[in-house]
Amino acid sequence: MDDEKIIYILDTNILLHEPFAFLSFQEHDVVVPMTVLEELDSIKDRHKDVSRDARIAIRALEDTLVDATPEQVLAGVNLPQSGDNAPRGTLAIFNDFGLEQTAGSLSQNENDNRIINTAVHIQNTQKPRKVVLVTKDINMRLKAKGAGLAHVEDYRTDQLIDDIKFLTKGYHQFEGDFWESIKECDSETEGRTTTHYVSKSSVPISYINEYLIDDTEHFAGKVTGYDDERVSILDLGRERLMSKNAWGIHPKNIYQGMAMDALLDPTIDLVVLTGPAGCGKTLLALASALEQVVERGLYDKVIVTRSTPEIAESIGFLPGTEEEKMAPWLAAITDSLEVLHKQDENMNGSLNYIMDKANIQFKSVNFMRGRSIQNAFVILDECQNLTASQLKTIITRCGEGTKIVCSGNLAQIDSNYLSALTSGLTYIVERFKDFPGSTTINLNGVVRSRLASFAEENL
Repeated sequence: MDDEKIIYILDTNILLHEPFAFLSFQEHDVVVPMTVLEELDSIKDRHKDVSRDARIAIRALEDTLVDATPEQVLAGVNLPQSGDNAPRGTLAIFNDFGLEQTAGSLSQNENDNRIINTAVHIQNTQKPRKVVLVTKDINMRLKAKGAGLAHVEDYRTDQLIDDIKFLTKGYHQFEGDFWESIKECDSETEGRTTTHYVSKSSVPISYINEYLIDDTEHFAGKVTGYDDERVSILDLGRERLMSKNAWGIHPKNIYQGMAMDALLDPTIDLVVLTGPAGCGKTLLALASALEQVVERGLYDKVIVTRSTPEIAESIGFLPGTEEEKMAPWLAAITDSLEVLHKQDENMNGSLNYIMDKANIQFKSVNFMRGRSIQNAFVILDECQNLTASQLKTIITRCGEGTKIVCSGNLAQIDSNYLSALTSGLTYIVERFKDFPGSTTINLNGVVRSRLASFAEENL
């Protein structure tokens, strides 16, 4: 065997996250412990989203190993070539049930421990080759290190950035006055809109619909197009952004102003709102939804959906209809509704009237697959806990005339298998950053209260 080829041992959650993950390791060798196949087998019959991924992974493994003898499966079967004359690795199944308990090894009673023991055994028997356990389970990575495994990694092939600080914010802030850095500019005015054409070298890396602001209280613009030489910037003006209004709500800072501009723009189909707790993501989305459904009649209804670890499991034991079952998890939306109507004489009456008038529907993520949502304003809250494939499932439901708002806080991920770098929210921010029909805004600044602001910064 070639000492330069790495041996990657895959945990079950890798194949659930990406069923064809074993094909992503190019010329290196991949080992799937028998315990992983057992776990896939137990998951494939559950009535959950992951059962589909388990079945796809099992079929993909079977297609690769279908013509191999038992001896070949244990030794390693060549993986499909990625290109002409490209080196290719092998896929092997390792019978970890045959491993004996040795001094210092973890108890064989738990599946995670058997997979870790497999990795340590292969590391000891295949020296000097590098052996890497690949798992999305953070605790399992810690246990593996403690058990003596030298290399443990997360699955990074679908990771689009190396550090969360590089995540696109959706705007660029210039130091000082924007116009001082511009040497040449052509401007066109049509009605109330003015577009500036400036040299591409005078504006840093920019994307379609990226906002440009500076430290003065005057300039605000949005990139509407670019080529190799020039960038076109729509002049928005700070005052105009700060005077935006949706359902009686006005922006409290320039970041909310940019977000509200995107939320109220009918040409934008996807708005991604990121930022800390208390920065106004849910309130702005809901106010913009009510404004455009009730006042402007641009959409027929508001659909609110979100995912939490509990929802991903079941909502079956709560009484009532789907809307009533969802109510505990959608309290953030009803809280925001109360804020919007706290001045009303009869707040409960107002809430019921508005929920009926705006046709607000609470839906579970579990029931979104297979639907086609037409002419609706969709709010997907807390989507930092969703994987890229779950977000794809929801976004691909959106038909003609539908606008979707994805909001989340990457500091509040509850999933065992997601980090800020691998969250679906990070994934869509990066994938859609140069799509003409989408905008991302990082709502930088807590406006909930000075208590919330201090907690966000110091806890």
